Amino acid sequence: MRVPSQSRAPVRLSSVAQVTETLPLTGERTAPGIWHENYWFARHDAAYRWITAHLPIERTGRILDAGCGEGYGAEQLRLAGADSVTGLDYEHTTLRHVRRVYPQTNVVRGNLVQTPFADSAFGFVSSMQTIEHLWEQPRFIAECARILAPGGTVVLSTPNRLTFPSGNWYHTRELTAAEFIELLEPYFDITHALGLHHGERLTSWETQYGSCVDAQLAAEHDQWDGNLAALVRSTTYEDFEIRPGQLDESLDLILVATGG
Repeated sequence: MRVPSQSRAPVRLSSVAQVTETLPLTGERTAPGIWHENYWFARHDAAYRWITAHLPIERTGRILDAGCGEGYGAEQLRLAGADSVTGLDYEHTTLRHVRRVYPQTNVVRGNLVQTPFADSAFGFVSSMQTIEHLWEQPRFIAECARILAPGGTVVLSTPNRLTFPSGNWYHTRELTAAEFIELLEPYFDITHALGLHHGERLTSWETQYGSCVDAQLAAEHDQWDGNLAALVRSTTYEDFEIRPGQLDESLDLILVATGG
């Protein structure tokens, strides 16, 4: 299923040009408004766009974005009609940034495997590109189940270990589709198992020039050739497809599940 252009007005994220002034770049946190990270931002953005286009955000009640990072995903969920969105992260600098740039998102500092929330506190929990950073992955999934209201929805994404470049020292454990599903099945009923893939434009570029991911990782951005730089600058969420099937060939894995 291709990520569609939404019928809603386009999401506009405020103050993206000021990210670098308030939030240090680590090489791992993905943020809008940084041209040489635009491919990675668009790849993450595509998953949030799929959520807001395909899931009934406006009927889910309170939403938690666990591991909210820079905050653009939580802001998208809010703009999609959520009653209330809370962003949870551990780093003070990150949370100060979210408070300033997205002031209508509630922010809470806390540990993802031991959150400060009551049982059944949220009707919807998202955690995108987070679990691969955690040492206690089963404990995190159990915590998501604890704070999710009965019948609520959880959406998690992670890079596919079978296709993601090796050697990222920020990641404690990357997952295959089978491993990801195995983590969730004791706690949730999985309703969608999806893979994120390059769409037609990126696939066509790679047919001519080779892997755009490998090319980005092979040299610093000020050494990229014009073709790669132009591709990275112009990439948007519409250059990715999110669909069931062929999970082992996907770039990122997305699971949607419901609580008991």
